[in-house]
Amino acid sequence: MAIATINPATGEVVKTFEPLSASELEKKIQLAATTFQTYRRTSFAERSAKLLRAAEILEKEKDECARLMTLEMGKPIKAAVGEAAKCASGCRYYAENAAKFLADEMVKTGAKRSFIRYLPIGPVLAIMPWNFPFWQVFRFAAPALMAGNVGLLKHASNVPQCALKIEEILLRAGFPEGAFQTLLIGSGPVDGILNDPRIAAATLTGSEQAGIQVGISAAKRIKKVVLELGGSDPFIVMASADVDAAVATAVEARVQNNGQSCIAAKRFIVAEKIADDFEEKFVARMQGLRIGDPFDESTQLGPLANPDAVTTLDADVKKTISAGARVLTGGHPLNRPGSFYAPTVLTDIPKNSPAYNEEFFGPVASIFRVKNIDEAIQIANDSRFGLGASAWTNDPAETERFINELEAGMVFLNKMVASDPRVPFGGVKQSGHGRELGVHGIHEFVNIKTVWIQ
Repeated sequence: MAIATINPATGEVVKTFEPLSASELEKKIQLAATTFQTYRRTSFAERSAKLLRAAEILEKEKDECARLMTLEMGKPIKAAVGEAAKCASGCRYYAENAAKFLADEMVKTGAKRSFIRYLPIGPVLAIMPWNFPFWQVFRFAAPALMAGNVGLLKHASNVPQCALKIEEILLRAGFPEGAFQTLLIGSGPVDGILNDPRIAAATLTGSEQAGIQVGISAAKRIKKVVLELGGSDPFIVMASADVDAAVATAVEARVQNNGQSCIAAKRFIVAEKIADDFEEKFVARMQGLRIGDPFDESTQLGPLANPDAVTTLDADVKKTISAGARVLTGGHPLNRPGSFYAPTVLTDIPKNSPAYNEEFFGPVASIFRVKNIDEAIQIANDSRFGLGASAWTNDPAETERFINELEAGMVFLNKMVASDPRVPFGGVKQSGHGRELGVHGIHEFVNIKTVWIQ
């Protein structure tokens, strides 16, 4: 894929970039390795001051950052502004808490002194996706930099200006040259970078297949890797729930980021007693979404990231319909310039169809009717994915069962699944391993060193 800014709302090629040559890439890797040797010795106070400055820049320039996101991947502009602000809050969170999270932990052993010290490990390669082009990067960069590591960003090829802007922000914030660098490269050089002994570890947010490839490459070199992969998140609504609140949130949870989010609700599992009411209201809200120019603040649903995304989504929808599913609304691309797909609701989903087994990246919702909580949990868990899950109930017994029995890295009750700097983010099963955010996220890329003084 060419490294280029292509406006998904119009198909216009805005700007193209030459990928780094082998020699240019080598210089950046060496700069990262050299910078790490001095940056690792900086104090938490020094790092914190720089990260707080980055937060200030993000807040001051949130509109500019948002315009880049909307231009390159079609995110509605209001959501893009919110993403920039969220990055600032993530920077502040780690700037204010990293010293506490990485403080020595004393252990009583009978020794004169014994403790655990958390130390940086070196340059970390971050392979990031286009769907949250700023937030995905900062939720890695903020804890990594506060831990004393340095970062190399291989961003998605369709968001090069976002990638360059992030590097610029961190440089202007005072981080030394080489502490965080953007690599304008395709996927081809990634295996070679992972093979380089100067690279200590990697983190990837992306597709299941990309995670498998990077996981294999890292395993061959015995390198730590965090994988945040796909999801087919269930959104369960029980008879005791507030149906109107659940419906309003369900639509938002499905079409956030134009339906292109790993934690977007995708499978709506509804108790039969309220299913007719839920379905009628859900379909009406999906049909009423304002579709259009993502730069228009009134737009609720913009384009998919590129024409291939539309082709892939439409093929899976048509296969699901051919297998026996019913279309309640949508089910086709929109006849207009750009990569737009109609808000779609499917029901009577056959088990052998893509809607049952795959992750749909776009504004397509699948509705399942269930008789009881046992069936709800069974369908929710009948997936190779296990990222997030949202369950709606006012029954304490049901709440406990969902917490304990849903196979997911995150369970949200009476709320849509979301990322928050204060709590760990990640999944189980084919949704990956390791965690981002919270105290657990900053502990992923450190040497947890035991110290024993006799």
